[in-house]
Amino acid sequence: MKETKRRFFTRTVWAAAAALALSGSAAGRDARPNLLFILADDMGYTDLGSYGSRHIRTPVLDDLAAAGVRLTDAYASSPVCSPTRLALITGRDPARFRTGLVEPFREGPWGAQAIPAGYATLPALLRTAGYFTALIGKWHLGETAEGGPLAHGYDHFFGFLGGGIDYFTHEYRNAPALRSGNESVTRNGYLTTILADEAIRVIQRSAAQQQPFAMSLHFNAPHWPWEGPEDSGLGTQGQHLDGGSLAVYARMVESLDYEVGRILTELDRLGLADDTLVIFTSDNGGERFSESWPFRGAKGFLLEGGIRVPAIVRYPGVLPAGQTSVQPSLTVDWMPTLLEAAGIPHSQWPELDGMSLLGPLAAAEIVPRALFWKFQGHRQRAARQGRWKYYRLRESEFLYDLATDSMERANRAAAEPAVLAGLAKSWEDWNGGMVSDDQIPGYCDRPAEVGVPFDVGPGSNCREPGPAPK
Repeated sequence: MKETKRRFFTRTVWAAAAALALSGSAAGRDARPNLLFILADDMGYTDLGSYGSRHIRTPVLDDLAAAGVRLTDAYASSPVCSPTRLALITGRDPARFRTGLVEPFREGPWGAQAIPAGYATLPALLRTAGYFTALIGKWHLGETAEGGPLAHGYDHFFGFLGGGIDYFTHEYRNAPALRSGNESVTRNGYLTTILADEAIRVIQRSAAQQQPFAMSLHFNAPHWPWEGPEDSGLGTQGQHLDGGSLAVYARMVESLDYEVGRILTELDRLGLADDTLVIFTSDNGGERFSESWPFRGAKGFLLEGGIRVPAIVRYPGVLPAGQTSVQPSLTVDWMPTLLEAAGIPHSQWPELDGMSLLGPLAAAEIVPRALFWKFQGHRQRAARQGRWKYYRLRESEFLYDLATDSMERANRAAAEPAVLAGLAKSWEDWNGGMVSDDQIPGYCDRPAEVGVPFDVGPGSNCREPGPAPK
């Protein structure tokens, strides 16, 4: 789809959403709803009951889906965490930034922060509009004060800056990692519960001061280490490729579900539920113990299992309850969706790559669009338009018909050469506006150390995400 046509569709959707928000206000809705964005970490598409889980019980999130809209074709903007979080906070494809190609992000020749200084981020725009902005949980876009959450639009930060944290010791790389603002803090207990406790405190503060809140609640669960709430001291953590089990993983997801329930209950108790837009999704596909049926692939791959994620939106009085939508969406869509809900005029929006989802979800209509990805691990690229999915792994090209082959097993490239060529060309056109791989100084070209051609240690942007899928 040409850029002008895509923007026409986008602006039409935004106009429809604005009309819906106004009609909600006429019925007594606050023109500035509270905004609660909940992000799971490494959750597989089928890890929730409402998405088909066979052994994990998630009654709270299932009820949330029943009270809102369940998206079946929602995608992360990257198959790993940092680029997706960059897409969320900027509303831009992560490959537009040099740092968006550092997977996952860490300090290097490209700098110490993923977000350019002074960038018009989602929380910065919401704060200007009168919201109390809070990030609770995982950041992973820079570990310096200049690169942290408080430097990019958040009034309040409680959580951790790096890519992972032990659920009980709260350490990252063998050092204390839990922070309040720019200071280290100590808390006792299971991390998922601690983050929910802090979220409830922020909601209570907002209610007491009668100020709308915009909260990003980024849980660590169910990211490694494999520790459920009863597993302290039981030795279940192990190494990344050691320890854990389906039962432990289920306890991690079920704990997250329970803590989300506590937060939603507090919204009800304070009379805020009807005036709060709640979004739940994941930063990428699942990993070792998660489930992504009927897809294949996992975190680190642009196959469906690595990028298709659960996504639930509840917005009482604006979006219909109990609906399922096949609207294709990306992480970059959440920023315009939240700006639309907040009533921020389009004239104040920066350039965005996403579109607001409020209009199509409210009208139960589908906005046709093409989606694109690039990922350095295994030199992957992908595009989806309608039923067709283009996928390139190193030098091999594949074409999948997702309508009949959700597992991406039957390569239709030879049978549909025109479709393959068209999607490959569309990807190249899109990539022309992205950062080229050779603009990443030091990317995978550092001198060999101890016989290794490049740094393959934990957190390395050069690390290959496991063997290529068969």
